[in-house]
Amino acid sequence: MTPAASVPHRPKARLIATDLDGTLLRDDKSVSDRTVAALAAAERAGIEVFFVTGRPARWMDVVSEHVHGHGLAICGNGAAVVDLHDGSGGHRFVKVRELRREDALDVVRLLRAAAPGTSFAIERTGGLHHEPTYPPLHLEPGESIAPAEKLLAEDSDNATQPILKVLAFHPEIAPDDFLVMARAAVRGQVEITRSSPSALLEISGPGVSKASTLELCCAERGITPAEVVAFGDMPNDIEMLTWAGTSYAMGNAHPDVLAAASGHTVANNEDGVAIVIEQILGEQRDDQP
Repeated sequence: MTPAASVPHRPKARLIATDLDGTLLRDDKSVSDRTVAALAAAERAGIEVFFVTGRPARWMDVVSEHVHGHGLAICGNGAAVVDLHDGSGGHRFVKVRELRREDALDVVRLLRAAAPGTSFAIERTGGLHHEPTYPPLHLEPGESIAPAEKLLAEDSDNATQPILKVLAFHPEIAPDDFLVMARAAVRGQVEITRSSPSALLEISGPGVSKASTLELCCAERGITPAEVVAFGDMPNDIEMLTWAGTSYAMGNAHPDVLAAASGHTVANNEDGVAIVIEQILGEQRDDQP
């Protein structure tokens, strides 16, 4: 097994920020025993662990049993901070950074023009709402099904629920090409990224990303970027990996992620996150007088 990359003279880690799918989780969506042990050991050593994911809060049951200490997670690519303490089904929104309805409508209009055939879904705090042509990518039925413009109307049944993100799917365009095309079309009006192997884009409010919400959470704790170690595998992780003082791309990561991270570890199925955490804890024990 290839050892994890080593970064010499690293400041003492105070917080570990890790993506879930393709990073902490194995491909079968399980958390290995080795990873569970590494997370617990990090918390015992006084290092906070933040799960930082594109997943919505309702999909966090996969790690709810493995939270320690603060029990917080950053969901929706930074659109929400969620308290996982109550376990399965009991997630509480601590912070919401919503996408304005007007911006969501503009994005739908611009992407329909730039990429005909795009279908949309709207992720709100209460659930997913999608167009009839939006594919069941996650085998999750929509709370309501209608054209995006109707789902985003001021008088829609769910208008009081904040919008966390808009999802845009295209059945034919290559994923990276779709991302480039969409970013050019919206010209920085919102944040657009991707984490799926398909041409599925994730659209958040301006300035909202994993990195910016993690920065807010760290500032509240007096933690500097130099004291953060981050892990990821897809384009929606890049801002977080470049913000953190030390970052690791998984062995299975997207090429752009491999280029952005300061270090590399092995693939998610080989417990790449756990290997680095064990290394960090060993280094910090060695540094103790």
